Amino acid sequence: MSLKRNILANYVSQIYVTISGIVMVPLYLKYMGAEAYGLVGFFAMLQAWFSLLDMGLTPTMARETARFRGGATDALSYRRLVRALEGIFLVAALAGGVVLFSASGYIANDWLHASQLPIPEVQTAIRLMAVIIAMRWMCGLYRGTISGSERLVWLGGYNSLIATVRFIGVLLVLIFIGTTPTIFFSYQLGVAVLELAGLLFRAYRLLPTIPHDNRLSWSWTPLKPVLKFSLTIAFTSSVWVLVTQTDKLVLSRLLPLAEYGYFTLAVLVASGVLVISGPVSGALMPRMAKLEAERDHDGLIRVYRQATQLVAVIAGAASVTAAFCAEPLLWAWTGDKALAHQAAPILVLYAIGNGILAVSAFPYYLQYAKGNLRLHLIGNAVFVVLLIPSIIWAASHYGGLGAGYVWLIMNLISFVAWLPFVHRKFEPGLNLRWYFEDVLIIFLPAAIAGFCLTEILPHSDNRWGQLGEVVITGVLIMLTGLMSSSSAREQLKRRWNVMARSNL
Repeated sequence: MSLKRNILANYVSQIYVTISGIVMVPLYLKYMGAEAYGLVGFFAMLQAWFSLLDMGLTPTMARETARFRGGATDALSYRRLVRALEGIFLVAALAGGVVLFSASGYIANDWLHASQLPIPEVQTAIRLMAVIIAMRWMCGLYRGTISGSERLVWLGGYNSLIATVRFIGVLLVLIFIGTTPTIFFSYQLGVAVLELAGLLFRAYRLLPTIPHDNRLSWSWTPLKPVLKFSLTIAFTSSVWVLVTQTDKLVLSRLLPLAEYGYFTLAVLVASGVLVISGPVSGALMPRMAKLEAERDHDGLIRVYRQATQLVAVIAGAASVTAAFCAEPLLWAWTGDKALAHQAAPILVLYAIGNGILAVSAFPYYLQYAKGNLRLHLIGNAVFVVLLIPSIIWAASHYGGLGAGYVWLIMNLISFVAWLPFVHRKFEPGLNLRWYFEDVLIIFLPAAIAGFCLTEILPHSDNRWGQLGEVVITGVLIMLTGLMSSSSAREQLKRRWNVMARSNL
């Protein structure tokens, strides 16, 4: 499978899914109202917390699939591992769904602060969320199988189809059937059923066949060899959820539901920076695991550095654009000047923090490929002790803005203080080259370009004029980063030479 093709397919899919979700938000606000959209933001936050039940098994599934394809394990052992993971996923999904369903009364009455929505309506919506989240979480296992098999073109297409039905199809329901949260989440339940069925069918078609006399009954034994790796990832995933979702959990308790909906708007836009780096990691991690299994060290580092530059160009451009154009971007998106003015400072902080995080994740990919997450485990244990109390305190005292400052500062500390230790352990001599030749050489010119463009370009008083300015600024910032990337310049030079030879 072509890595470039997989990355491209992932990008097309992720961009489409992200744009579909973001473009629809103002329409959701229009038809449902701010409080009902606050429930949608609460739903997204609950999905993230539910991933704590994953226990590191989804990335383990993807890695073991890649290792099977690389010849590191046999078909029977691999199928037994899949069956063992299916049993754990099913039990965890049922347990988590039942707990959330049972807590719906407390959440509706005592946790959320709805002033216009009836409490029974809120409680029904939370019960529907419980079922949807459990089903969508089960999808992770089969996505791991498909991505580990590097069938990312198919997966990207299917994700795009589901996104169309989920984000755009629901608009027809809101217009022609009703706008209550119960109707909205009932429709999302039907989409979750469709999503799970399609992924299950495709994943089973990719599994290797085994002789009929080999039983695939559930057993704990296949999990033992990967348990240490899975639990390490589980801790890392737990830290990730705590760090990225604690602010949202705290603010869901403190803010009125309508204001919480506005806060989620700013965070949603900033999350686009991480979304566009996701396709690279989705294609990169199985490929790096495969190269490590094949003992192709040079190929592993080459792919690692090229992917770093790719993310630095794209995520860097997105974060810089969102930071320098926060208010006009929000105004053009929502059409609400007051909302844009209030949410812009939060968007600036989260966008910059997410840009730093997008490249800070790469040393983790290196450890993942090598199957040794000990250093990552230690680093996360230290940082979680610092991050979580800071986020809780800042969110409690200063709301979304305080949480944004903590998010930015902590990601900057991680980037500057921790990453060198990881590189020194796994690839001595790489760190300075990685910092200066793969990251900073791209980020710094992009930031300078963003500052200059916002000072030079005229500022329109028209909503769509401002959208045009944001687009032009973003394109020019991306071109600046692209021209600063040695990998991109090498690719362009190679293609130029090919074209020149073909014209001779």
